[in-house]
Amino acid sequence: MRALVFNKTLKYKSNYKDPVPRKGEALIRITHAGICNTDLEITRGYMGFQGVPGHEFVGVVEECKKKGLAGKRVVGEININCGTCPECQNNLGNHCRNRSVLGILNKDGVFAEYLTLPVNNLHTLPSTVSDEEAVFIEPLASAFELLEQIDINSSHKVCVLGDGKLGMLVSQVLASTGCDLIVSGHHREKLSILDEMDIKTTRNVPLMHFQFDIVVDCTGSKTGIETALDIVKPKGTVVVKTTSAKKGNVDLNKVVVNEITLMGSRCGPFPPAIKAISERHVDLYPMVSRKFPLEDGIKAFQYASQRGSLKVLIEI
Repeated sequence: MRALVFNKTLKYKSNYKDPVPRKGEALIRITHAGICNTDLEITRGYMGFQGVPGHEFVGVVEECKKKGLAGKRVVGEININCGTCPECQNNLGNHCRNRSVLGILNKDGVFAEYLTLPVNNLHTLPSTVSDEEAVFIEPLASAFELLEQIDINSSHKVCVLGDGKLGMLVSQVLASTGCDLIVSGHHREKLSILDEMDIKTTRNVPLMHFQFDIVVDCTGSKTGIETALDIVKPKGTVVVKTTSAKKGNVDLNKVVVNEITLMGSRCGPFPPAIKAISERHVDLYPMVSRKFPLEDGIKAFQYASQRGSLKVLIEI
């Protein structure tokens, strides 16, 4: 099959091995895939991954033993767990100690014609969700994870740091809570998309110390979390939403002195993400910067790496 393959460098191959579904898995023909920051970080050495990267996709089930699933349009959760370890036994499958992760850890991903995933990972899609919108379901689910972790309501003053793809999705989800929200970023063209959604934004303006109950860092940078720790109120909450190949040191004295709750936030629930798209509670089309065919996947990654780009889709 045709695929983008990473092994120290990213290459396009026209004869990559076809995946073969194991027991309990489905074979899926991919129609669209999205490039996210994690994919870019993988090409910079994150997780030491080799193989087909990518984890945001929509496709059609070509082969599956589960009755009624063949021919269905699906998206899929990216964590593949063992089902037997203590984490899995305690409903923490996303943190399974033996897990593989689609396109990130020991599992070929979605920048290819086909992939396999366990049937239990799949979610069928209503006709009200387009292929282009469906590519956003995995990162949008990650944004909804915040609402699983924290009680956010109209009494909270909240800041999202970062106007990239994830920051924009997180902002739309948090806006639905009625909280007093502002998004801080550096790119006027990106922030203007949120302005059109009546979400308050600020550009390159220093934020005051001890200002917010909750700060969500979507920058993927050391300076982002440093800013978050500066502007959150004592006994407030800082949430880190991004990963990076680069390692950095952060002054945790502020966490102790100001009794800040510092938490990570990763994958989230797919059903509310699918519902939000289907019922038009989020607007995703303004976030699509460009589409490329799979054969131009190298160019797609180069474009996605440019400053100011948003979601880049690969059509397969």
